[in-house]
Amino acid sequence: MLVLTRREDESIMIGDDIIVKVLDLKENQVKIGIVAPRSVAVHRQEVYEAIQAENAQAASVTKIEEITNLIP
Repeated sequence: MLVLTRREDESIMIGDDIIVKVLDLKENQVKIGIVAPRSVAVHRQEVYEAIQAENAQAASVTKIEEITNLIP
């Protein structure tokens, strides 16, 4: 893990086309802005994990068998 210290209005670059900027600092919160190409999905970790769980459930063998049984 790379750990960086940034102040408000400072940024970091990820590759050539992703910018992470510190927008605001208040008590125990940091507000960040992310500029990335549309082809790069950006999610909070808990949302990403929920998407992955739903995708895994949808791709499960049981679900595929249920769908296959619907086809005449």
